Amino acid sequence: MIYSMTAFARRELKAQWGTAVWEIRSVNQRFLETYFRLPEQFKSLEPILRERFRKQLQRGKVECALRFVANDAAVGKLSLNEDLARQVMDAADWVQSHGQSSGVNPLDVLRWPGVIAAEETDMEGIQADILAEFDATLTDFITARATEGTNLKAMIEQRLDGIQVEVDKVSQHMPDVIQWQKDKILARFEEAKIELDATRVEQEMIMLAQKVDVAEELDRLVSHIGETRKILKKGGAVGRRLDFMMQEFNRESNTLGSKSINSDITQSAVELKVLIEQMREQIANIE
Repeated sequence: MIYSMTAFARRELKAQWGTAVWEIRSVNQRFLETYFRLPEQFKSLEPILRERFRKQLQRGKVECALRFVANDAAVGKLSLNEDLARQVMDAADWVQSHGQSSGVNPLDVLRWPGVIAAEETDMEGIQADILAEFDATLTDFITARATEGTNLKAMIEQRLDGIQVEVDKVSQHMPDVIQWQKDKILARFEEAKIELDATRVEQEMIMLAQKVDVAEELDRLVSHIGETRKILKKGGAVGRRLDFMMQEFNRESNTLGSKSINSDITQSAVELKVLIEQMREQIANIE
């Protein structure tokens, strides 16, 4: 499977404790870089999330964000320490009976440390739910990368087909090109009324054939097409290998263009450059 480095995934979790929304997005990058935007109470999850990304991804700049909204209705119930409250009130009554107080406010009693407390929120349970939702979001994210990777693979294979077409065109033109160049040289010799030596003419033709022969370049292009298809079929993190293949394609197309003495071959060399550049742009997004 080919994976794109460009993808997006979003999931929302609603529970009794509130709502959590995960968003993961990524773009192409030479190495794997992860960035997090987490609420303060979930900052401790960052090393866990980073490790899960590291196990699943090879390359890309990944941004991961969590939005958390607590449910006010789910706040823990208040509990009253009646014994402590009674002791505080008795103490207040005693002070009042000795003329030292004008009365006690019930709210002051409730504010006394330990008289009233709220049940602690089960943060471990909430974190477990949120991590489970993160895993689901990460699965969606990888699926999106795979879907986009499949599209990139199809586009690259189309360009490989186009390169094969141009290679076939050049192969078909080469015998006619060599013969045309040979006739052109012979015609110039005749115009100059130069007496031709058969051995010398044969040597000149051999040198000419060597200069304009692109059979080796065409064979290499065919080989590169096969190797690129093999890499695509193998899948995985193949972006760097594909980028290297584009360099090899470029080298052969440049040589083909430099040896061209025919407008048809020149046109094919230009078309090859266009197809290779289109593949390079797509490969820049492959993991």
